[in-house]
Amino acid sequence: MTVNATLPVALHAGNLESYIHSVNQMPMLTQEEETSLAEKLQAHNDVEAARQLVLSHLRVVVSIARSYSGYGLQQADLIQEGNIGLMKAVKRFDPTRGVRLFSFAVHWIKAEIHEFILKNWRLVRVATTKSQRKLFFNLRSMKTGFASLTYKEAQDIADQLGVKAEEVLEMETRLSGQDISIEPLESDEDDFVAPIAYLADHDNEPTRQIENRAVAHLHGEGLLNALDKLDPRSRHIVESRWLGDEGGATLHELAAEYGVSAERIRQIEVKALQKMKQELVALAV
Repeated sequence: MTVNATLPVALHAGNLESYIHSVNQMPMLTQEEETSLAEKLQAHNDVEAARQLVLSHLRVVVSIARSYSGYGLQQADLIQEGNIGLMKAVKRFDPTRGVRLFSFAVHWIKAEIHEFILKNWRLVRVATTKSQRKLFFNLRSMKTGFASLTYKEAQDIADQLGVKAEEVLEMETRLSGQDISIEPLESDEDDFVAPIAYLADHDNEPTRQIENRAVAHLHGEGLLNALDKLDPRSRHIVESRWLGDEGGATLHELAAEYGVSAERIRQIEVKALQKMKQELVALAV
């Protein structure tokens, strides 16, 4: 189901206000109209019905996207991602369940916007596990001031969200960090040394190479062959760290599992990734 070409105004930052004005002029559907269109889509894969369902709810996406304006990302990008979530919701909507499309679509819209924010808000991801994501999108609003949280305040927030106080404090630290430009900026002083001048050569850094290849080869023969070259312990560590469903295990978690130090786990991981890199490079030649 593709409806991008039917949007009232092409969406980009330059004409965002025109887009918002256009979608707000579109009438919302009555429940009877919505049900009829959803039944047509479900029974006959009616593209025109899908188009009407999407267009009538674009204003909902705009409203939700505006609530995420505090993350420093373009509103047009947030709206576009929310539109993708809306289209997914329309495709899965079942009118026989007695729920309006508005209520059903909110989850899908927010899910797409959340994924976009987490991928683009920082160069280094700040939230990969379920608990971290929950904190990422709630911690700011739950803090009562600008000062750092005390342990008691962190514990109160942790109790409300069902996470650990240590996770609250860790996320606060992550959110308060600042991104630093690797390249020197025009506004930098003459004696300023940009990080690129002293950082290691990441082209030869094995964990970066493996991380970049992991997504493309996750289900491919190349990665599986490379994993097969590892001993069982090394393979388990790599899979737990990089190929898990919820962001991967920490060094300390694996250290506890094997009864060794976190530094020893890191050494095993680095050696395993280097070996895998060699295998993947050989396959790419």
